[in-house]
Order: sequence, then C-alpha cells, then structure tokens
Amino acid sequence: MIKINIKPLSVNGAFKGRRFRTDEYRAFQKLLTLSLPNRLDVPDGKLRIILEFGLSSKNADWDNPIKQAQDIISKKYGFNDRMIYQGIVTKVDVAKGQEYLAFKIEKFEI
Repeated sequence: MIKINIKPLSVNGAFKGRRFRTDEYRAFQKLLTLSLPNRLDVPDGKLRIILEFGLSSKNADWDNPIKQAQDIISKKYGFNDRMIYQGIVTKVDVAKGQEYLAFKIEKFEI
C-alpha cells in the first residue's frame, strides 16, 4: 500500500459556493427512500457499508453513485454516515433497464 502524508480534501473544500440538489436528485431520493425496506437493524458504533451498483453505461465511474446512495440510506435508517469507517463497492455491468443498487450495513471491526 502506498501512503502519502496529506490531509484528504473534503467535497466541501473542493467546491466554491453552495451545491444545490437537482430535480433529478430529489426524484431519485424520493424513489429510493420509498423503495427501501421500512425497517433495517443498523448496529451501533462504527459501520461498514457494502454497495453494489448495476450500471448499464460502461463509461460510468464506479464511485459516482456512492455519496447519493449513502446519504439516502443513512437518512432512511436514522444513522449518521460519519459512522461508516469502511466501504466496499462493486460495479457490475448490466443491460440498459436492468440497473440496480444493492447494499448491506454491518458492524466494522478490524
């Protein structure tokens, strides 16, 4: 593993001004929130999130959908996403119209 001693840049530090949610984001947020199971047992303490994105565009970056999905999931289930200490993300190529998001939240232990 290569280690560089530099403070990572936050999204807030990377952009000037306020970011505004688009109508597309608000529609996605509503649809995903309604599609998620009503109840999910989220462990206390440090968490690991496992995400799998089925994406139809071969040009889609594997990391693009992470923040939106994570924010919506954490809001739905009432935990602060700052408690996520590890994320495991997989991108799966799928046919157009077969896109999906899968996730699991579990206790993070080293």
